[in-house]
Amino acid sequence: MDIRTEALIIGSGVAGALLACELARSGASVVLMEAGPRVDRAEAVKRFHAAYPKTPESAYRQSEFTPHPTTENPHGFYAQKGADIFNSTYLRQVGGTTWHWLGTAIRLVPDDFRLKSLFGLAVDWPMSYEELEPWYCKAEEELEVSGDDADDLGSPRSAPYPLPAVQQSFLDLYWKKALRGSGFDVRATPQARRSQASSSRPSCHGSASCIPVCPIQAKYDATIHVARAERLGVRLLAETCATFVECREDGRVEAVRFKRRDGSTGRVLARIVVVAANAMETPRLLLASRSNECPEGVANRSGQLGRNLMDHPIQLSWALARDPVWPYRGPGSTSGVEQFRRSSRRATESALRFEIGNEGWTWPTGAPESTARDLAMSGLRAQALYAALEYQTSRHIRIAALTEQLPLEENRVTLDWSRTEPTGLPGVQISYRLDGYTQRALVNARRMHEEMFQRVGVTSFWHKDDAQAAGHIMGTARMGDDPAQSVVDKNLRAHDHRNLFLVGAAVFPTGGAANPTLTIAALALRAARPILSALAE
Repeated sequence: MDIRTEALIIGSGVAGALLACELARSGASVVLMEAGPRVDRAEAVKRFHAAYPKTPESAYRQSEFTPHPTTENPHGFYAQKGADIFNSTYLRQVGGTTWHWLGTAIRLVPDDFRLKSLFGLAVDWPMSYEELEPWYCKAEEELEVSGDDADDLGSPRSAPYPLPAVQQSFLDLYWKKALRGSGFDVRATPQARRSQASSSRPSCHGSASCIPVCPIQAKYDATIHVARAERLGVRLLAETCATFVECREDGRVEAVRFKRRDGSTGRVLARIVVVAANAMETPRLLLASRSNECPEGVANRSGQLGRNLMDHPIQLSWALARDPVWPYRGPGSTSGVEQFRRSSRRATESALRFEIGNEGWTWPTGAPESTARDLAMSGLRAQALYAALEYQTSRHIRIAALTEQLPLEENRVTLDWSRTEPTGLPGVQISYRLDGYTQRALVNARRMHEEMFQRVGVTSFWHKDDAQAAGHIMGTARMGDDPAQSVVDKNLRAHDHRNLFLVGAAVFPTGGAANPTLTIAALALRAARPILSALAE
């Protein structure tokens, strides 16, 4: 079966969904292809409530057709070949990983775009912060970001936030008061969740289950734009996995082969093809599309495809406060410490972002369920159990430091042809290690956590010994001006193929220490113009 369209977009996460809307609004015919299924929100919430332990993936069914990695089993999906374990996960379903993201919507800071020029590290982006800034504003409008106009967090703004900031929690204010004057400034975090209700979406009700699912869609997820795209005439092909990109001798992409869950196959013939998968699935598809025309894979003449894999390795720490701070309420995080993303010492010390959690010890220990279990196992019952549980859980605090990871060529995604999934795609093989720059950042973060705990006042504290995954998979198809050192140009057009564009975090040359979703959205919106121009050629 052949399907013809002007534009094919592969992947229905935030980048693909936004782009589908932008192209359709301009009158283009668009097919949006998604490997995974549609998700029923009510069913996902029920699965989450019943699950133990509760992980970022526990609300969602594991599809045999298009499986996804899980936090509990990093070796089950990835073939791990490096010195360190890569444990960031993602979802393959309509709406992508925005189903279980936290909702943090912050910008990179200007220095993040000029690491090479300013600090002699890695590479510069082929665009400046100032070039991307108007698109950040548009992304904030599309995602309906709530933020504090009085505080730009080091990223200069040309427009106000669409919505006022989500109220800081009691726990945030406890941290803020304790750290005042210490050099750790607790700021409200901009978030893609509504602080005020609209006719189409409610305001946040504080269910504290942002990861893995917002039960009322107060938190943004990409199904919002998928639905808008469908109303604009975009054709969504769910449970339809792209398996091979066909290229002509002149370098143009001719078609994309697909396989559906029912076993049927076909092709989509499009004038423009956009790969909007994540930084794991994008190189997997393109590397698997080897042919006489593209012997090293599509868009890989540079040999950079799959390389420079990055995350934001996390130092996770938690403590028991002296006073009750009443966690387990509100969004997962509503405040953080942001000024260390702009350090003048980045030549030797990674940028850091500190995220204050509202969800107590859920992340490090599985609390409150694990706390109740441990207390019951100690022999407590009835009122004594209740009193001990209230005492402990009301004092649970945690903090996470997101570190900047530099791009290394040896940190890469390759193919594992010894393992294929039902789609026919090969498995994912990862070579990954944390270099000294990141390792020093993790040690530094642990020291800073202890300093903050001392000021907050805790009776005991703990650290995770291993770096935790952020779920921020970046860098495997980076953008740049030099075709020999990058995969796409600043307009996200593949250097090797004039009608192929790549959008998503795969194109990030570097990652800073900011959660990447808002930057993904801004880049996708910016790419709409050159894509529409290419359609007009």
